[in-house]
Amino acid sequence: MTELHENKLKRLIMQSNRRGMKENDIILGGFAKNNIGKLNFDELDEYEKLLIENDQDIYLWISGGKSIPCQFEKIINKIISTLKS
Repeated sequence: MTELHENKLKRLIMQSNRRGMKENDIILGGFAKNNIGKLNFDELDEYEKLLIENDQDIYLWISGGKSIPCQFEKIINKIISTLKS
């Protein structure tokens, strides 16, 4: 059974806000709240895969402490660009 697009967006917003690491709750929660509806299907799938990753890694990728894996470059750079604006 396929998940409705609207339900998927709500689920991803919830997962973004409840990471387990407060820094990621703020970064990803804010990003999802303000931008998730603007993502195309490929970006949405990439973001969903990112949320499966370890919180420490996600934070280090976003903060520049670790190089970003190629499969997450587009979405993480999009997240970073929203932090700067």
